[in-house]
Amino acid sequence: MQINTTIQDGISVTKVAGRMDATTVTAFSEECQNLLNSGAGRVIIDLGGLEYISSAGLRGILTMVKSCKAKGAALAFCSLQSMVADMFKLSGFTSMLNVFDSIDEAVASLR
Repeated sequence: MQINTTIQDGISVTKVAGRMDATTVTAFSEECQNLLNSGAGRVIIDLGGLEYISSAGLRGILTMVKSCKAKGAALAFCSLQSMVADMFKLSGFTSMLNVFDSIDEAVASLR
């Protein structure tokens, strides 16, 4: 799994590519904690390059959501590929998280 974080319009944008499963979710969780610990108040997780997510990956997403709420940070997800979008729908994430079709929509929502 590859993780790259940049700043766009004052918003932290973390792009995730590859597979998020039990062996890779720790790297995602650490990156997210580092962002929040550095004071990021608005975060977008761009999952456009994520090809697969397991139940462990979904737990990592939930951990990120809880951490953002605890720190008072705004969070949005965008660009889900079909398999990942299906997993978000099946798990009920799309109804409880801010999920957008594109990075531009996600950025606009957090401005």
